[in-house]
Amino acid sequence: MVDNYDQLVDRISNSSNLKKEEIERKVEAKRAKLSGLVSKEGAAQIVAAELGINFDQERMKISQLVQGMKRANVIGKIVDVYSIRAYNKNGREGKVANLLLADDTSNIKVVLWDVNHIDLIEKEKIKKGDVIEISNGGVRNGELHLGSFSDLKKSKESMGAVVVERVYGEMKLKDLRPGQSAKIRAFIVQSFQPRYFEVCPTCGKKATAGKCAEHGEVEAKKRALLNLVLDDGTESMRCVLFGEQINKLGLSDEEIFSLDKFDLKGKELLGEERIFSGNVRSNELYNTVEFTISDVGEIKSDELIKELEAKG
Repeated sequence: MVDNYDQLVDRISNSSNLKKEEIERKVEAKRAKLSGLVSKEGAAQIVAAELGINFDQERMKISQLVQGMKRANVIGKIVDVYSIRAYNKNGREGKVANLLLADDTSNIKVVLWDVNHIDLIEKEKIKKGDVIEISNGGVRNGELHLGSFSDLKKSKESMGAVVVERVYGEMKLKDLRPGQSAKIRAFIVQSFQPRYFEVCPTCGKKATAGKCAEHGEVEAKKRALLNLVLDDGTESMRCVLFGEQINKLGLSDEEIFSLDKFDLKGKELLGEERIFSGNVRSNELYNTVEFTISDVGEIKSDELIKELEAKG
């Protein structure tokens, strides 16, 4: 979801017949009144409500979805359906299903919690390639969550080409908000030793003592998790990489899974500038914003020269 705030301001401006500058002044005033405790997107939604603008019944493009929305309505094509998972948390048991929904502007992961919605997946009443309509979905951490008050049905509308690749907006660390997908150009200023865990070779889920909850005893595969601190001149932020993304830093498996060798290589990473793409999430345990990196790219000198020339 790229440039959510700008798109939200545009929609409020069009619905209220007020200039964008006026809307932005109202947003900043609202944030100041609330001591900066709400994001710009959240303040914009409050301003919209005060202006009598109700987006509850409006169908939106996926690229227009904003973190914190509780009654989002979208239509899209299912481009992938993931395995249904069972869970047991705080004494509550149930199942959760995930699918990837796309339209001509972007795509988003949809999380199904209601048994009736999950039943549609299990009985293949909705499947990959179908166009579906969603009402009253909630947006959090870059995902569209459907509960018992949400509606999900197969649509009679057709849909042509859709955006399958993840869309990342070029942003600064200081502007990141949970739920955004972003591309950041930043320096590595701190690295921590990797942490290791095991996963099932069949489903990729965590395996404990050589056992998978779904597939029983397995020959588990070792995986790594790496934390970095990035700095782009506007802010520093803790980030996390998993698996193959760590290799994209230039580390071999041998250097990743040997702490002694990693300590030597990890020092070489400090001060390196790269382009990092990923998703922004809330770490509820530590009450912080965290950047989960899904891709690492080199900075190409020819592209940098073109960028500087454009600015000059």
